[in-house]
Amino acid sequence: MPKSLDESLSRQKPEVSPQSPKGLGHGKKHTSITYAHQSALQKLPIPDLLDTCRKYLDAVRPLHTPREHGETVAAVKEFLKTDGPDLQERLKRYAATKASYIEQFWYDSYLHYDNPVVLNLNPFFLLEDDPTPARNNQVTRAASLVVSSCAFVRALRKEELPPDKVRGTPLCMYQYPRIVSTARIPTTDGCVMQSDHTSKHIVVICRSQFYWFDVLDENSDVILIEKDVAHNLQAVVEDAQNTPILEAAKSAMGVLTTENRRVWASLREVLTRDGPNSNNSECLRIIDTALFILCLDSVSPTTGSEMSMNMLCGTNVVEKGVQIGTCTNRWYDKLQIIVCENGSAGINFEHTGVDGHTVLRMASDVYTDTILRFARTINGNAPSLWASTSPDPSKRDPASFGNVNTVPHRLEWTMLPELSTALRFAETRLADLIQQNEFQVLEFAGYGKNFITSMGFSPDAFVQMAFQAAYYGLYGRVESTYEPAMTKMFLHGRTEAIRTVSDASVEFVRKFCEDVPATTKIDALRKACERHVAITKECAKGLGQDRHLYALFCIWQRQLDEETTGGAKRDVGFSNGSGQFDGYSSNGDMDDIVGSPSGRSTYSDEGSIAGSSGYKQVPSAHTPAIFQDAAWNKLNTTILSTSNCGNPSLRLFGFGPTSADGFGLGYIIKDDSISICCSSKHRQTKRFMDTLQNYFIEIRHLLRQTQRRQASPSTTRAREAHSERKGYSLPIAGGVKPRSGRAVSSVVTNMSGASDSSNGDSDGEGGMVGGYGYFDAGKSLGHLLSSGKHHEKMELEKKNPRRAIGRAIRLAEY
Repeated sequence: MPKSLDESLSRQKPEVSPQSPKGLGHGKKHTSITYAHQSALQKLPIPDLLDTCRKYLDAVRPLHTPREHGETVAAVKEFLKTDGPDLQERLKRYAATKASYIEQFWYDSYLHYDNPVVLNLNPFFLLEDDPTPARNNQVTRAASLVVSSCAFVRALRKEELPPDKVRGTPLCMYQYPRIVSTARIPTTDGCVMQSDHTSKHIVVICRSQFYWFDVLDENSDVILIEKDVAHNLQAVVEDAQNTPILEAAKSAMGVLTTENRRVWASLREVLTRDGPNSNNSECLRIIDTALFILCLDSVSPTTGSEMSMNMLCGTNVVEKGVQIGTCTNRWYDKLQIIVCENGSAGINFEHTGVDGHTVLRMASDVYTDTILRFARTINGNAPSLWASTSPDPSKRDPASFGNVNTVPHRLEWTMLPELSTALRFAETRLADLIQQNEFQVLEFAGYGKNFITSMGFSPDAFVQMAFQAAYYGLYGRVESTYEPAMTKMFLHGRTEAIRTVSDASVEFVRKFCEDVPATTKIDALRKACERHVAITKECAKGLGQDRHLYALFCIWQRQLDEETTGGAKRDVGFSNGSGQFDGYSSNGDMDDIVGSPSGRSTYSDEGSIAGSSGYKQVPSAHTPAIFQDAAWNKLNTTILSTSNCGNPSLRLFGFGPTSADGFGLGYIIKDDSISICCSSKHRQTKRFMDTLQNYFIEIRHLLRQTQRRQASPSTTRAREAHSERKGYSLPIAGGVKPRSGRAVSSVVTNMSGASDSSNGDSDGEGGMVGGYGYFDAGKSLGHLLSSGKHHEKMELEKKNPRRAIGRAIRLAEY
């Protein structure tokens, strides 16, 4: 450990670029590419109160009995007559000086969350394998990802990163600086987010030991080539392997980030009680201000479930009473790039300041850059992803690098008795938490986006209805379901909650499980999907009901807090690392950060506070009727928490369940496959995924029964031309000769081992009827009907009305 931090950890504030978020510019007079559209973005609209209440009733009606819904209707009417209009006006006045009416309440809901962030808040991405064979081992893959990540950071800091767009519409880029150089810091009164946009080093964790070295210079140019990074990482691995297992376990400080946030806050005070210049304080500062954490794991998971578990929470392996799993090889308060011994890699990220779509852009760009850099070793004219690149480090004057440390340094903590005890208990609690959850993966290869769209369905709506049908098929009921809709077309936009369960979706799952014609089932599916698409579009416009009602709830809490505490409130937000808020408000001033209204703001869905049982209500002589009604907690106790986030750079995406009896469903819809990661607290997770797979197979069978099979968009014109001919003939003298041989049908093997043949109506499952094909009974009944034995059995029963019920047992011979 060096005696003091070098200049890479300096706290000097850079000059502010007029078009970028505060503290990101380098004082250069140039036009920002990244933030070119920021000034033109509109603010998130505050919906009409009456429209919000109507949509709220639509969302809760399918979850209710008629009596329950009557009570909710009465509560909503009372709210509209009494508290609602006043809270709406208060919200409008509050939002007048804010970039977004929901933003501060959103941050408060995260930052006042006390439970461990692991398995509750942090999602994960599992990257596809690197197509370059030489990089499919730990050190080379990690080095490649580090270099590409640094190139992404450089483009972001120089504001050369092209802005996100959806169908030509620019999106807000405000979240991007919070991907890197940002840490969640626990305090005794909630957490704060700290950012240091001058950071130029990374932290590496290997066998629970911490190392760091610089990767950028003062101008954010990359100072190490891939080979140099690989040498550093190899040195780190070798040094960590020399650390005895018991000694490594006793200094696995990363496990403290998995503790309850208030416990972790008190332990940070123990770590830093010797002053800001103490050894432990400097170790914490190096970690907090790092660009990101690189975790080198000593495992080689092979299955999708094993990989998902490792990326989300690490493994729990205890030998001779000592934890040797990867669960202690983490620091959950920052973005982590995780690389296993076999080269499989993923990302686990702190979710407060960034949404999945934002981190997905980084993951995609990093993955793309690794491929393009390899391509340039073959063809020097291969394109680059970046507008400009760093000067070749091997050709630079050594003096031009400035004061940098490119040699890895190991952080050595000053251990105290309280810390040793805390580490032990934190590890055992984490092991319990991991054991309480399970993970299953379905990588369905039967079809994907191409087939779904060819049948005239929205892929996302199609998969959402699959979740509904699978859950209803297992339990015979529907439950509150959440899906985030991105609202980044607005300034500082985050997400709105799509409530998947609708009258149309309930009608579909009921019809699907009834013995009705296939056309009836498909018509119900189409109506349910159309309804889901309509809800999604409204939410993307910022016109959903959840965020608006939550803001009204927070305004009421804030008013109550002011009345009971005389207006005392605490500023909660994002710091630049020197105690100053760095612009997570509309004008970047500390006064614009509004404190959380009276303690915790809790919001139960994957887009915010996972695991909460609903909004926490503050006891009051008068609580608005809509928030007292049982429907409020029912809607916000999410049983199916779902999120669609991915592209070809990802293999899997997932997160933990958001309620004790719920499922967490992260999914990626690819051209010809669907990848789903499911988590729960041991609630028949595998059975749910098996049911989901069987649904996918049966709904394809029904679609083929009711529609002419359309050519997939990926089908070539040559195949289309071939399918239109009866046979293929060869020209010969005097005529044509038929081409000999039997045509072999194209077969796609699905995950269940069945074959997908487009010849006829055979679907590989055979005879799924009555809508129960994804139950075990459906398949056997189908075979019975198709063989004609059912008719013979009925004729026999007519002749012999009295039957011997049951299986005859063999009598014992004495």
